[in-house]
Amino acid sequence: MKRINKFSCNFMEKKNIKNKIITRKKGVVVSDKMDKTIVVAVQTLKTHSKYKKKYRSTKKYKAHDVENKYKIGDVVEIVPSKPISKDKSYIAAQL
Repeated sequence: MKRINKFSCNFMEKKNIKNKIITRKKGVVVSDKMDKTIVVAVQTLKTHSKYKKKYRSTKKYKAHDVENKYKIGDVVEIVPSKPISKDKSYIAAQL
């Protein structure tokens, strides 16, 4: 079986790595006021079940940023990890 580097996945692409599915999300940093934490807003396109109209949905995730290098407006990719705190279970990764 071909080995896959878990950091080579594309935006919202699912890869099966040792029976684990890793989903990376791409979003914009909306807050960097906390120490070693950023808030990333991820937009997804959803379809209404009855009317079949597509609409945008935004969800905010808290991500771990060890070096405090990401600022408001930066586009980042977040990778799921084990829970770091009550709300943080993602790590910010480079694009």
